[in-house]
Amino acid sequence: MGCGNVFFTLLITFSVALITYNIIISSNAPLKQELPGPSRSSSSITVDPIIKMPVDKSRGGSGSKRLFHTAVTASDSVYNTWQCRVMYYWFKKMKETPNSDMGGFTRILHSGKADKHMNEIPTFVAQPLPSGMDQGYIVLNRPWAFVQWLQQADIKEDYILMSEPDHIIVKPIPNLSRDGLGAAFPFFYIEPKKYESVLRKYFPEEKGPITDIDPIGNSPVIVGKESLKKIAPTWMNVSLAMKKDPETDKAFGWVLEMYAYAVSSALHGVGNILFKDFMIQV
Repeated sequence: MGCGNVFFTLLITFSVALITYNIIISSNAPLKQELPGPSRSSSSITVDPIIKMPVDKSRGGSGSKRLFHTAVTASDSVYNTWQCRVMYYWFKKMKETPNSDMGGFTRILHSGKADKHMNEIPTFVAQPLPSGMDQGYIVLNRPWAFVQWLQQADIKEDYILMSEPDHIIVKPIPNLSRDGLGAAFPFFYIEPKKYESVLRKYFPEEKGPITDIDPIGNSPVIVGKESLKKIAPTWMNVSLAMKKDPETDKAFGWVLEMYAYAVSSALHGVGNILFKDFMIQV
């Protein structure tokens, strides 16, 4: 028993040390805007048909900042509000650092009413879906909230970063989108090919191969504002249609709204550059 306890203690100590090391390394590593590829000199851009990853590394342009607006949808729950306050704190710290293309910030509050944190966090109040329409899946309010915000708010920046309350920004974020493509994090559990028969209800074959649907959700995604204005209403309608369909609802469960965004982006021809170092999941 004594040897077992010593071994268990050593195992726990080693695991904690390894996790701590990985966190330190990841927080110090720069979020690279350079993209993989054999050449920096080519002026053309090549896109992988599956992951939409450009192989040209040059940034192009005059080097001027392309600011993006960070938008976070939230409910009025105590927990969600606390997450937003923490996230906004780190947003402000990272915004002013070098290599940041971070512009304004908005909490899109889809409770339909203001709260006491309006003066602390820049907030747009969106109306929730009509009672019962979300069928207990509160995330369905997210695309509807974005539709309202994009239609009614005065957004200065030309790009939008869609984020979530539980995201903590640990380094300055450059604008990773380019050439009409969004920039997104690839989720291993978003598998369009696996669920092709289900997704063809919303992305018919004449729209293109199933690989046109990227393995993403709506967050984190940096995308052009005008592109998102086109995507958002479709995202809302596809989300509602998926939730109403028993087969789709059963297949996708809690990630249904993520699939809906991926489908909607593909329907509008907006591909995404996939950055595995965009986010760390813990």
